[in-house]
Amino acid sequence: MTEKPDHIPLALSSLGWTSFFEDQLTSDEDAMERLRIATVHRSRMSAQSPDGQVKLALPVGMKTTDFAVGDWIIAEPQTHMVVRRLDRHALLQRKTEGARFPQLIASNVDTLFIVTSCNDDFNPARLERYLALANEAGTDPVIVLTKADKVAETSSYVETASALQRGLKVVTLNAKIADAADTLAPWCGAGQTVALVGSSGVGKSTLLNTLAAKTGDEAQLTGGIREDDAKGRHTTTSRSLHKIKGGGWVIDTPGIRTLHLADMSEGLDILFAEITELAPNCRFRDCTHAHEPGCAIQAAVSDGRIDPARLERWRKLQEENNANTPDKTGPKSNQTPKRRGKRR
Repeated sequence: MTEKPDHIPLALSSLGWTSFFEDQLTSDEDAMERLRIATVHRSRMSAQSPDGQVKLALPVGMKTTDFAVGDWIIAEPQTHMVVRRLDRHALLQRKTEGARFPQLIASNVDTLFIVTSCNDDFNPARLERYLALANEAGTDPVIVLTKADKVAETSSYVETASALQRGLKVVTLNAKIADAADTLAPWCGAGQTVALVGSSGVGKSTLLNTLAAKTGDEAQLTGGIREDDAKGRHTTTSRSLHKIKGGGWVIDTPGIRTLHLADMSEGLDILFAEITELAPNCRFRDCTHAHEPGCAIQAAVSDGRIDPARLERWRKLQEENNANTPDKTGPKSNQTPKRRGKRR
C-alpha cells in the first residue's frame, strides 16, 4: 500500500500563475523557481511556493520597496535568491504625504473588495476614491457592506453605493459568519486573487479570518470601533497573502485613513463616466462646467440626469489629481500597463 503524502503541492495555476506570467520567461529561466510574494517587510520578504512559504534572499542592490505583496518573481531553486520580478497585470498604489514615490499596496489583484460598514463609516466620497484607485489599477471593484446585521435595513446603503459607478457590484454581509464566504465566493475561486481595502474598524480582519477559515493563534487580530463616531483602530499593520477556502488568495492591507489621488485620470473617467462622456458636447473645448453657456454637463444637472453633489465631488477629485500628478509617478520598474476588462 502506498502511503498518502502529508502535503500535496499546489499547482502554480492555483497560486494565480497564468500565461501572462509564463510568456515573460526566457528559455534560460525554465529551471528557476516561480514564487509569489506573500509578505514584504523593511529588511525581509517571504514568498508562497507550491510547497508552502519560503524566506527570500535579495541580491546586492535590490530593495524590498521594489516589491508588492502579490508580485510574481523567479528565484534560484536552492537559495531562494530573487533573480527578477515579472511584469504585473495590475498594481494598486497610493500617494503618501512627503514620499518621493507612491506606496505599493498590492499587485496582480483580480478583484478589489472595498470594505465599509453600515454605520457612520459609510461615506460615498471616500468610496469614490477607492473606486478610482481600483479603476486605475485595472482591478475589478466590489463594494462590501459589513455589519449588515446591525441595522434594520440595508437597501439605502446598497442603493447609494450602487449609484457611484456603472455596473458596480455591491454586497451586504455579516463578516463574522461563514455565510460571508459564500456571498463572496464568485470572486474567490481557484487561482483568483482579491484584496481588502477600507478604513480601520470596518471588519477587514474579521472578513479575512472568515474567508481564510483562520481561528485561534492563526487568526488576524480584530478590534472594535468607538461608539461615538464609528472610527476603528488599526489592527492590521502590514500586507500579507492568505489562502481562501474556495481556492483563491486574499491580500489584507492596513486601514487607510486618507487616500490622496495622484495619476488617476483614467480611473476618474471610468468612475464619473456620466460626466466625462458628456464633456465633448459642451460648446467650448475648455469648458469648466461651472458657468459657461452651452455646457452639456450643466444642462444635465438642470434636467436631473447628473446629481450636483456628485459633480462637485468630481470637480474636487479632478483638481486634487491634477495637483498631485507629476510627469511620471514612481520609478519605471513600478509602472504597470493599464488593463481594461477581464484577462481571463
